[in-house]
Amino acid sequence: QIIVDDDDSKVWSLYDAGPRSIRCPLIFLPPVSGTADVFFQQILALTGWGYRVIALQYPVYWDHLEFCDGFRKLLDHLQLDKVHLFGASLGGFLAQKFAEYTHKSPRVQSLILCNAFSDTSIFNQTWTANSFWLMPAFMLKKIVLGNFASGPLDPEMADGIDFMVDRLETLGQSELASRLTLNCQNSYVEPHKIRDTPVTIMDVFDQSALSTEAKEEMYKLYPNARRAHLKTGGNFPYLCRSAEVNLYIQIHLLQFHGTRYAAIDPAMVSAEELEVQKISLHASHEQDEQ
Repeated sequence: QIIVDDDDSKVWSLYDAGPRSIRCPLIFLPPVSGTADVFFQQILALTGWGYRVIALQYPVYWDHLEFCDGFRKLLDHLQLDKVHLFGASLGGFLAQKFAEYTHKSPRVQSLILCNAFSDTSIFNQTWTANSFWLMPAFMLKKIVLGNFASGPLDPEMADGIDFMVDRLETLGQSELASRLTLNCQNSYVEPHKIRDTPVTIMDVFDQSALSTEAKEEMYKLYPNARRAHLKTGGNFPYLCRSAEVNLYIQIHLLQFHGTRYAAIDPAMVSAEELEVQKISLHASHEQDEQ
């Protein structure tokens, strides 16, 4: 747990796993209902392959600028000059806002945006955003749970939702209220400020809290982004489709292997593996161009 603001109540909780020698790790930012440990499947798998990953839980911030400023201080504290960001839902929006906020002296080397959005107005809640802080915790939880999938689900997805409900229970009123405020406060991403950042957009084809329009908007904003589509996975594919998500993360991070922005320990990458990766990347680029 780390405090980087003048306000002692603002505590960042994080899991920092994998080789400390890596100076450009992959950082995970959770959705509204999530805590740092919702990414445990990614932490376990990726560190096993030699990556350094950090899963975060942010303190109570009431606006995007305040969040970005706190996050910058956290990176300074961890002595990380540049990082890769994986953001889920609200985490994805905040990741884009942070890349935009630091665009003059970039701190974000690349982005993986999972079920993310670029404009908060899609939730049609901008007018209530200012009143979340007044609502009791049970009402806030009800709002969040309203976006969770219902109906028959496969066992992995049902387990994923149970796990998220469990995590949601651990969040206090101010944590939930502040996250919902960040999620719905009138704001959008200015893509021209992060145009040169490599982006992978990860989304699911089955039911999730994101509308088709919101997804289309993301593709429009990042025409050159790689797309990682999952047939199923709902709101939390990193929990219930972790093998696929972890594979897409690796494919995204491949482009940085052998550079100073590699998120993996070079000793863990064999020459042969790199060659195979180069071929597969080349093939995927050719497909993209067709």
